[in-house]
Amino acid sequence: MDMVISFEDGKKVNALYKEMVIKTDQSVMAGGEGSAPEPFTLFLASIGTCAGIYVKSFCDQRGISTGGIKLIQSMNYNPEKKMIDRIGIDIQLPEDFPEKYKRAVIKAADMCTVKKHLADPPEIEVTTSVI
Repeated sequence: MDMVISFEDGKKVNALYKEMVIKTDQSVMAGGEGSAPEPFTLFLASIGTCAGIYVKSFCDQRGISTGGIKLIQSMNYNPEKKMIDRIGIDIQLPEDFPEKYKRAVIKAADMCTVKKHLADPPEIEVTTSVI
């Protein structure tokens, strides 16, 4: 499983994966054009959207409408570490959401593959090669 990273003009860096191009750019403040999300923004979005697909799948399997359900992801920036040190996801459910599934939908979101990889991160090795 490979992903090919390529460069465009300015601060644009793209990833080609499974015939899909994932575009990134830097904000205007960081010297880019702001034409696409920054890579770190995509990283943060992958956490919430991953939890979201697990919530959606949970509901779909039980015939529960996902209309009115949304996930609110909040991030706490630690100025000492200069990093995000806490991420919270609040699953907002409509009033008619079945009470018996409220804890289960949290468990479903906790099954997120991105979250699991953060809990047990892969080793990242960077090398060079001449082509």
